[in-house]
Amino acid sequence: MPVDSDADGFDALDPADREALAALREDDLLGPVIERHGPLTIDPADDPFERLVVSILRQQVSMASAAATRDRLFDAVEVTPAGILAADEQVLKDAGLSRQKTRYVRNVAEAFDDHGWDRETFAAMSDDEVREALTAITGVGEWTANMQLLFTLGRPDVFPVGDLGIRKGMEELYAREMSRAEMVEAAARWAPYRSYASLYLWRAKEDIAESVDEVVGGE
Repeated sequence: MPVDSDADGFDALDPADREALAALREDDLLGPVIERHGPLTIDPADDPFERLVVSILRQQVSMASAAATRDRLFDAVEVTPAGILAADEQVLKDAGLSRQKTRYVRNVAEAFDDHGWDRETFAAMSDDEVREALTAITGVGEWTANMQLLFTLGRPDVFPVGDLGIRKGMEELYAREMSRAEMVEAAARWAPYRSYASLYLWRAKEDIAESVDEVVGGE
């Protein structure tokens, strides 16, 4: 069903966002969710290392727990590759990192330090190249790599099928349980704007996620 341009904030979007949401508003399933929540866009993070560390902190814990650990960690150390590598393990533990997450965060710091990665490095890579580089790090799985693509690099066509909120959103739209393969097949209708579709899937039910920008998920 065609939708008219209106004064609800869609006209004020930048051209890429406006084009993406205009296409998705035509979708019979997703369109009503977009109309209900209004414009949602991707606001890429500035620092890929910080964002990746925060994604690791959010693995398998509540948003509140991850936020508390994040605050303590950022207060205790400089969250850069050099800062993390220089930090005493007890300092990281006192900030709330488990032994496993301490190892994962150090693994990420070592990878960034060894490769000299920065935002420009990843910007030159394809989505698959970013996933391959990041998932080669022990502690970084597909979900975390997809969060980096979506929320740090602002890639427009990421569909994090392994995310719990995405699964719940798809099941809300389709009114049935779905396998990962079924979700990927169904989401093909939203290409090449599946990142934007994901923002609305996280909002398809009020209890799916506590935040659109910083979702909880799992590997």
